[in-house]
Amino acid sequence: MATEKRELAIEGMHCASCATIIQRSLSKVPGVSEANVNFAAQKALVTMDPKVSDEALIAAVTAKGYKARVGVDREREQKARHAEIHSLKRRLLVSAVLSVPALAISMLWMHPLQPWLLFLLATPVQFGVGWSFYRDAWSALRARTATMDTLIAVGTSAAYFYSLAHLAGLVEEQYFEIGAILITLVVLGKFLEAVAKGRTSEAIRGLLNLAPAKATAWRSGRWQSVPAAQIKVGDRLLVRPGERIPTDAVVLRGTSAVDESLITGESIPVEKGKGSKVIGGTVNAEGSLELRAQKVGSDTVLAQMVRLVEEAQGSRANVQRFADAISARFVPVVLLIGLATLIAWLALGQPLGFAVTAAVAVIVIACPCALGLATPTAIMVGTGRGAKAGILFKSAEALETIPKLDVILFDKTGTITEGKPKLTDIVALKGSESDALRLAASLEEHSEHPLAKAIVAGAHERRLTLARVASFKAVPGRGVIGSVAGKRVTIGNRALLSQEHIRLGPAEKRMRSLEDAGKTVMVLCVARKPVALFGVADTIKPTAAQAV
Repeated sequence: MATEKRELAIEGMHCASCATIIQRSLSKVPGVSEANVNFAAQKALVTMDPKVSDEALIAAVTAKGYKARVGVDREREQKARHAEIHSLKRRLLVSAVLSVPALAISMLWMHPLQPWLLFLLATPVQFGVGWSFYRDAWSALRARTATMDTLIAVGTSAAYFYSLAHLAGLVEEQYFEIGAILITLVVLGKFLEAVAKGRTSEAIRGLLNLAPAKATAWRSGRWQSVPAAQIKVGDRLLVRPGERIPTDAVVLRGTSAVDESLITGESIPVEKGKGSKVIGGTVNAEGSLELRAQKVGSDTVLAQMVRLVEEAQGSRANVQRFADAISARFVPVVLLIGLATLIAWLALGQPLGFAVTAAVAVIVIACPCALGLATPTAIMVGTGRGAKAGILFKSAEALETIPKLDVILFDKTGTITEGKPKLTDIVALKGSESDALRLAASLEEHSEHPLAKAIVAGAHERRLTLARVASFKAVPGRGVIGSVAGKRVTIGNRALLSQEHIRLGPAEKRMRSLEDAGKTVMVLCVARKPVALFGVADTIKPTAAQAV
């Protein structure tokens, strides 16, 4: 049976148990084969029959008291993330300003007014900052389940209301500061988690930002600058030297070299001509290209890369499935153990204050937030940091199996090598190497091609003085031509040699030897006579051996 994946943005999740509730609800929708809900990413990835409607999925989520929408609005998501971080930061500051002095007063200032001062400090924390725990615990209760927030609400409330009994003279001890400090610590954890998720989202947005915001398109009989988001399949586009290609397209006119290291990792630009396919986000290195858009928006290679990272963040490792299963049953068990602890200590003759303290300790310390949250957060942060470093994980299982690897295959370009061309060989067929390099660099200095820059950099390293060039002409995809001291000078690849009707003769063997070593070879000719060969390659990083 054919299936498709659909992504939902979820609003209102407050803990890992919320994700479990939504996941169960989505899994029960007829036609859904699998549902993965990631609390850290605030998203659901549903695998299902294509006939399942968006409305059925949204209804399954809203039935549990949450909100959902199909697809991801990244601008809206970014604003919501910033708002969440700002709200948590404000709550954390208020909570810390009140609870830290409360803790200090409880330890250092023994006075008849101490309980009342602690009451004034703890109450805003308990019912102001901590209101969200009560709200979420009530939502969970309506869904006939219990979550992390249930434990926080029950545990801190027990400490608070027991302390109220102390103010009424019913018991001897008070624990106002304990509930306040616990709420502060939990809010601190939520704040740090939100910041980590925000940084991960920034890494993914960094991938999307590789595609330009503007494009030059043929509109109303002339070339116009338009938002890249308005490009449609079939549009004619113009990409000038140095510009990023706005979307996946095919070349209609022009020749150039395109830097595709974003996709392939290869630092040597790929020659493009009529009929060649180009990828959005890659860089046009030299000549102008006229293109026809083939894929736009979410269908482009770049968008698929981003989707790959997001799906990996939404996927669940085996250890996470195990943790989720425990978390779902953990809360009710802990509440029962806490109640049993209270009864047991009272039965053993301990004071009520001692029994309540022990029960609260069991409930709060056993809170499963780390159990249910650690794995999805680790997956999200790990895949996000990987994306920022150019490493894409296909699934959570890929991360999980890394410690078990026996063999690792490294990509060469940009990983083991520098990721940019460097002059490695000079073979002088006539005259000295320095004279040949000086002549070649004089010509290449006028070109923007990465191979040309490698030769110029080689000349600068040797402190060579460059000559003046007249009648300079770049031949896209082939090389450059110019005049030095009245002589016609060319430097380029085999295609340029063929165009200029130049034969290598005995130098052919030397050129093949360099090419067999994986080097890009350019031939310098003066008056159509070969005088030198230049080998350019991506060199190994000095730290490569240590990294491997």
